[in-house]
Amino acid sequence: MSTDHVRLSLDGPDDAARLAEAVADALVRNRDHMRPWSPHRPAAFFTPEGQAVRLAPDPAVRHWHFTDGRRVVGQFTLTDIVLGPFRSASLGYWIDAEYTGRGLATRAVEEVCRAAREELGLHRIQAGTLLDNAASQRVLAKCSFEVIGTASRYLHINGEWRDHRLFQRILHNDPPMP
Repeated sequence: MSTDHVRLSLDGPDDAARLAEAVADALVRNRDHMRPWSPHRPAAFFTPEGQAVRLAPDPAVRHWHFTDGRRVVGQFTLTDIVLGPFRSASLGYWIDAEYTGRGLATRAVEEVCRAAREELGLHRIQAGTLLDNAASQRVLAKCSFEVIGTASRYLHINGEWRDHRLFQRILHNDPPMP
């Protein structure tokens, strides 16, 4: 998917080493922007080595990155991918501070949902936001996610246990793929 000169692509098995430095640079560049929504991370998380480990191939994880040239400007991740009768995953994402408000997150979430259904055969995607993260909640609402509840003290974010609003999107009602 491409919007202007920003391109969304699914990482392949050989992309971790190539993207690690650019993702680490993006995370450092956006550290203050993402602090209100992020858990505390050790210093190693913000290094190319830390990102190479995090981006290494894992059958339960898929990463998509927005790039503008060689610069990473967003990341969308499906984690905890479970197949079998559950066929579900959790969605997380962020956009570079300089690229917010352009509709990129909405378009990327739609693409991730399409890939989750058509390529992974998933039935459901869930996501959680802090109660005051209105921008992320708008993205999920535009992408047909429904609120399924509030989880008290769900994640340790920015130094304290924080409540989250939980969302889901049912992708289809077909029987599980073999």
